[in-house]
This record gives sequence, structure tokens and C-alpha cells, in this order.
Amino acid sequence: MAGVDVTDGWDAKGHPPVSAKIGRTSSIGPQEFGPEASPGHRHSCDLDHPDAPSPGRVSPVSGLNLDDFVDLIERPDGGIRRDAEERRERLALPPGALGRLDELGEWLAAAQQRVPVKPVERPRAILFAGDHGISDLGVSARPAGSAHRLVRAVLDGESPAAILAARLGASVRVVDMALDCDPEDLPEEVTRHRVRRGSGRLDVEDALTLDEAEQAFRTGMAIADEEADSGTDLLVLGDLSVGGTTAAATLIAALCGTDASVVTGRGGAAIDDLAWMRKCAAIRDGLRRARPVLGDQLQLLATVGGADLAAITGFLLQSAVRRTPVILDGVVSAACALVAQRVAFRAPDWWLAGQASGEPGQEKALDRIALTPLLDHGVTVGEGTGALLALPLVQAAAALHAELPERSEGSEGSGPSEHPADAEDPEANG
Repeated sequence: MAGVDVTDGWDAKGHPPVSAKIGRTSSIGPQEFGPEASPGHRHSCDLDHPDAPSPGRVSPVSGLNLDDFVDLIERPDGGIRRDAEERRERLALPPGALGRLDELGEWLAAAQQRVPVKPVERPRAILFAGDHGISDLGVSARPAGSAHRLVRAVLDGESPAAILAARLGASVRVVDMALDCDPEDLPEEVTRHRVRRGSGRLDVEDALTLDEAEQAFRTGMAIADEEADSGTDLLVLGDLSVGGTTAAATLIAALCGTDASVVTGRGGAAIDDLAWMRKCAAIRDGLRRARPVLGDQLQLLATVGGADLAAITGFLLQSAVRRTPVILDGVVSAACALVAQRVAFRAPDWWLAGQASGEPGQEKALDRIALTPLLDHGVTVGEGTGALLALPLVQAAAALHAELPERSEGSEGSGPSEHPADAEDPEANG
């Protein structure tokens, strides 16, 4: 992938480039994230350090300072939201007639900083792909190391997510973070940011080294920047993984302080009872390794997460920095959202929970970050499918709030049936 300039010019939403705020280098390309990347291509996230570089300068080697996200992430504009609420009260509809679509429209107005809302025109599904070593234990219905097959199904247009995206006008981007396959076996359309070939077995070893976790996290940030710079107005998040729900459940159990059995689900492709017990045992072993590092979110992702989960966490946080709304999918994105909330408490204000997947870990995580799913249809396939199912609701809310007319001045009615002419017309009254 060609490098993307992240320091010159303001974005399409009128905000200065965030890269300037955090001292990032002037260009991001895949070569800067690989193991051969030179120290000069690392990015400084330390705002307060006396040696922090000026915008556009190359930084010396420095660690990722997650605390900066607390200051960089602002809530959607509350004043604009109040303006949207006032406009809603002037619409020619009874109060509450649109149900939750009212809330969605007001949320979009605050995110876009405009009333009326601009219709969602450039949605994009971002699917982070990776294999997890824990799948070697038989915790998934899919064979270990087979996530590349999910990638190919999406890009061949044969998966539920691909079909929905095509119907809904959403483009799809697949990012290789830790697929366990030869790179030449992947379709050309894949964005290649592989950190390693498969994440480690979280029950007995770290999923990643700390350097790999930082590399993956920064890759997620870069993807968010690229999407914001390209004009994407709504991001639909998903994952293509084998073993990812086990890592996600481990993160959720660790952060919520609960037992493995409480968060262990059957996965996107349902597993039998024996596999469930193996999965529960793996999560319990991972929990013992996760608890000592709960205070360090990046180390937690390295210990029991994985490259795809670390990238998703960085992606969620940087999307919030760039004021780009995100629809979450299933338990994997919920786990990463929970980690991201620990980093920056305002970040969840930029996310929507697309659907309830039925995974107990997802329910636990969404409850902790106070997000209510838009849909609950028992769809467990994952891969961004649930988030895409919620996309039409968000598009509908935007269209209604953008295009519904306000009541004419002096009108007391809320709909056609209350118009005085209707009361005098015998045919109108049956």
C-alpha cells in the first residue's frame, strides 16, 4: 500500500490533522510497521515530553503513551445534539414516533457537528484478520490456521458480510494482521500489515511481544487515519479470525473480574460441549496470566489478545480521535472496545453496538461500557455481519432527520390525520 500523508492539510470535516498533535511522522506506509522498520520511522505519542518532535519531524525511539488519548478524544458536540433535539420537536411527527431512530439521528448530528444531519454516503467495513494459536487446542469449530479462507470468502463475495456490504453500498477492506498462511496465498485486495504469522497460545505464552503489540496497535491507528482522510463517514467494524473469540472472552473476563465460565460462548461457528470445556479451560489459564498486567492495557493485549485485537483497539481509539463513528460487531469488537474504554473513557460515545450476538462475553462487555445493541436476531456468524445488519437503521435515521420537513409556523397538528380538513371530510373519517 502506498504511504498516506497524515500531516499536510485539514480533513474533510474541518479538523486539523491529528498526527500533528501527537508528533507522528509525515507519512505512513506498510514498510514502517514491519520488523525491518527503522527507529526513525516510529511515532511519538508523548505530548508532554520535552524532546517531543514538532509536527512532521521524525521522532527518536519512544514508547506509545496511551494516556494521550484521554486528552485527544472529545465527546460528540453536546450543543449540536441539543439543536438536533429541538429540530426533532419541530418535525411534523408525534413525539417518539420514530423510536430509537430519533436517538440515532441526534447522535449522528453531534458526531457530524451539523443540523440537519448529512445522510450517510460513504460507509466502509473494515475487517481485521488473524489466526490465534489457542485454536490448536480445538476451541473453535474451524480448523486452526484457516482464517485465510474467511478472507477469501469475503473478497470473493461469498460470505454474508460481503453480500450485505454490496447490497448496502458499503465498501470492504480486509487487513491482514496475523494470518497463518503464505502471503502469496492471499488475494491482492488484502491490506498487508502482518505483524507475525499467527498469535501465540495465550494459555501458556504471550500472544505477542510488547513490540508486536505496539506495532499492531499503531497499525490500527494508521488504518483509522487513512479512512478518515479518505472521507469515510461511517465505519463498520468486524474481524476474520479463528480463535479470536477465545482471546476476546479472556480479555473481557480479566477486565470485568469474572470467571471464565461466565464469558465462554460457543463462538461464531457453534462448538460442541467438549470443545466448550476446552475453551473454558483455555480462558481460565489465560486469566491467570492476564491478571498481573491489568493495569497496562498494551501489555494486556500482548499477553492474552493478539495482533488483530491490538489493531482493532488502536483503530477504535484513533477513530474517536478523528471523530469518525463506528458500528461494533460481535464479541471481538466488544472486547477491544472494553480495552479502549479503559484507555479513554469518552471513546465509547463514538461507537454503536450493532447487534447482540448471543455471546455471553459480548453482553458483559457492552453492559460495562453502557452500549445497547441496535438489533437482536441471534446472528452468530461474526465477520462484521451483525454490524452491517445495523447499517440500514443508521442510514435510515440519518435520512429521516435530514429530509423530514418541519411543521409550518402556527400548525398545531402532528400528522395528516389531525389536519382540520380531514375532520370535515366524510370520506376521510370513513
